[in-house]
Amino acid sequence: MKELMWDTSLSVQIQEIDDDHRKLVELLNILNRSVTDGDAIDYIEAVIDELLSCSIWHFRHEERLMLKHGYEGLLEHKAEHQELIESLTDLQQAVLQKTKILTSEDIEFLEHWLTGHIFGSDMEMASFLGEIM
Repeated sequence: MKELMWDTSLSVQIQEIDDDHRKLVELLNILNRSVTDGDAIDYIEAVIDELLSCSIWHFRHEERLMLKHGYEGLLEHKAEHQELIESLTDLQQAVLQKTKILTSEDIEFLEHWLTGHIFGSDMEMASFLGEIM
């Protein structure tokens, strides 16, 4: 699968959020390469764990900013975050329990979720935050 490239279309125009998103894109690309290259399962598990940890941290970061600035769409946005965390946790558990081998389709799902979230909910949130930060 082709790597996800960071470009200005993914920018929400808030540097600290863009920096987080760049890191998530980088981790997805590392995961993609590790699956494509057939890296050791221990390595793939470590990358999934880092992706999950960074996603949780990033989502809490966004949620903190939304709380601080009174963003009305917080609950819906937070629900989207929870949905991805649950999907990623389920995927991680299946890989750890050896009931699933990570595939390019799994990576594609994660990439589509991330870009869809950035282009949708994150752009809306950033538009609001950009006016008051």
